[in-house]
Amino acid sequence: MNSFGEKSTASDVLASKDLSGKTVFITGGNSGLGLETGRAMAAQGAHVVLAGRDQRKLDDAVSAIKADSPEAKVETIICDLGALDSVRSCGDEARSRFDAIDILINNAGVMATPRGTTSDGFETQFGTNHVGHFLLTKQLMPLVEKGQDKRIINLSSRGHHMAPANLDDPNFETSDYNEWLSYGQSKTANVLFTVGLEKRFADKGVHSYAVHPGGIQTNLSRHLSQEQTDALVSRVVASDPGFAWKTIPQGAATQCWAATADELGGQGGLYCEDCHVAEIDDTSSMGGVRSYALDTANADRLWSISEEMVGENFTA
Repeated sequence: MNSFGEKSTASDVLASKDLSGKTVFITGGNSGLGLETGRAMAAQGAHVVLAGRDQRKLDDAVSAIKADSPEAKVETIICDLGALDSVRSCGDEARSRFDAIDILINNAGVMATPRGTTSDGFETQFGTNHVGHFLLTKQLMPLVEKGQDKRIINLSSRGHHMAPANLDDPNFETSDYNEWLSYGQSKTANVLFTVGLEKRFADKGVHSYAVHPGGIQTNLSRHLSQEQTDALVSRVVASDPGFAWKTIPQGAATQCWAATADELGGQGGLYCEDCHVAEIDDTSSMGGVRSYALDTANADRLWSISEEMVGENFTA
C-alpha cells in the first residue's frame, strides 16, 4: 500500500519522480485535469505535449505551465476527438514530430451533453469519450511502443456505475436518449478499452489503466444547468454521505499516480481511484469497479465494434 489517497495532489504523487527525458502526451490538455497533469509533470522535467481543439486555449495553457516552471518543455498539437479526420491528422503529425511517447494520457471528455452526433455520426459522448480515443491510441501506438514507460491512462469515472455499455445500440439509434445513461456507457467503454489494450499489448510491454479522478468541478460540467447540477450533487450525497468535491490538483493525482507508480510495473488492465487499484464491487455506490466493465468478452466485442466504426484494424 502506498501513502497516497483521496486528498493527495498531482504534485504530491510526483514529488519524488524525475521525469526528465520522458514524453507525456495529454488529450484535453488546455484546461482542468489535463492542464494540471501537464503542469505537474512538466515541473518534474517531462516533455509535455498538450492536445486539444483550440490553438489559442492551448497557447494559454503553455503560458500557464511556463509561469509555474519557466524551463518547462511544453508543445501543443491540434486534435478534435469528435472528428476522425482530425484524429488521423494528429497522429500523422505526432509521428513526424516525436520520436516516442512514454506516457499517453487520454484525459479529454464530455459529460451529459444534449443529444447530438460527432462529425462522423457517432453519438456525441460515445464518439468523443471512446471512439476518438480508440483511433488516437491506434495512431500513437507506434510511438508508445518506442517509449520507455509504455503506459496508457484512460480517464474513466465512477459514472460507469450508471450503466454497462449497450453494445447493441451504442449510438442510441433505436433506444431513447438519456444524457446520464450515455455518459455512463461511455465511461464503461473507457474501462473496457483499457482491458482490451492490456490483452493485446501487454506482451509488448505496454500497460493500460483506467482512472476515476473523483468528483471535481471543472468545465466538464459545462452542459449542465444549475438544476441538473443540484440534482446530481443530491444523488451523490444521498449515496455517499461523506462526499466532498476534490480540487483540480487532487483530481489529477490518480492519473499521475497510475502513469508513474513503480508498484504498477508489469501489470495493467486495472481501474484506479484515490491513487490505489480499486476492487471489484457490483453493489456499492461509494467506490470500486463494476465487474461488467472488466469483462473480457465485452471488451473484445467493443474492440471489434470500434474497429468497424473507425474503419481500421487495431492489432498488436
